[in-house]
Amino acid sequence: MFNLFKKKKEEPKANAYLPLKVREVVRETEDTVTLYFEQPDPILDYKPGQFLTLVMEFNGKEERRSYSLCTSPYVDPFPGISVKRVKGGLFSNFLNEKIFPGKTINVLKPLGNFTTDFHSKNRRHFFLIAGGSGITPIMGILKTALVNEPNSIITLIYCSRNEEQIIFKNQLNLLEKTNPDRLKVIHNLSQPSESWTGLKGRLSSELLRELFLRAEYEQRYEEVYFMCGPDGIMDIAQEVLNDLEIDKDRIYRESFFSAAAHQAHEEALKGINVGALSRDITVILEGEEYQVTVNPGKTVLESGLASGLNMPYSCQSGLCTACRGRLLSGEVKMDEDAGLSEKEIAAGYVLCCVSRPVTDDIKITIE
Repeated sequence: MFNLFKKKKEEPKANAYLPLKVREVVRETEDTVTLYFEQPDPILDYKPGQFLTLVMEFNGKEERRSYSLCTSPYVDPFPGISVKRVKGGLFSNFLNEKIFPGKTINVLKPLGNFTTDFHSKNRRHFFLIAGGSGITPIMGILKTALVNEPNSIITLIYCSRNEEQIIFKNQLNLLEKTNPDRLKVIHNLSQPSESWTGLKGRLSSELLRELFLRAEYEQRYEEVYFMCGPDGIMDIAQEVLNDLEIDKDRIYRESFFSAAAHQAHEEALKGINVGALSRDITVILEGEEYQVTVNPGKTVLESGLASGLNMPYSCQSGLCTACRGRLLSGEVKMDEDAGLSEKEIAAGYVLCCVSRPVTDDIKITIE
């Protein structure tokens, strides 16, 4: 059993949901749609590359999913997300089939560190590596760089299954045509048609190495690298960047799935955590302290929610940082920490959705 003992009488404040009304639904591919929302008042404040967390109810149970914003606040009048259908996906199938203009969806405020600051005086070479729906946050960064940094250039390497699966195909063609000296789009298809004359098969580390080395040799720009997509594609890019000893501060990586967190969750369900103990921890939420019992195999977030605390969360995979808290005392083990920077980890920040107590003196504040 989970026990909750309040030290104060007030109930915790509910997380603020922002209702967004769907303005337009655009079919990008057979299995991908883009939802554009009306601007709320005040307008939605977000950074290119960040994501929205959608909150919906299915069969009487609240569910949450995170989707990257595919728009730029400096270019697009209306914020939008693109959703690719996932087999058996609760949200993705519903959003692809049953959402229509005028429908209102509750969201949490935009979050995410897959972004950078833009300035008109910057002179950078953006290398953008995307696979499948990983193009979604990349689009916001790409459009922003074109408008906000007139002295910067962009190379996009985009991996898709075939011609019909290229999300934003027309937009990318138009952007490349209107910015021939600043934007180069390289498509790589794994299962193209016989008429395809571009790159095909698995993304080549040789291609990436050649592109990266050429840029380093020319030294006319400061290179920055953004990658988002399947782990295989990002791992290849990361391996090349490591071999070239590229400064990690210039590399940005966004994952939609954490194999490490999934494996830890499966192991917890199977009871592999031998010797784990139930531990009472303190959670500070909205300035109030609560005692929560975390049983073996459970995370801080799971236990807090089961105890009735309205703790913030989204992906539950240690990637999005919506559940971020700061560890004031004690020690936790995180199944995945990819969502946090080294500076955040050093400052004591943890992700509650993948944190499991190691000691009894744990106190976490949700900021």
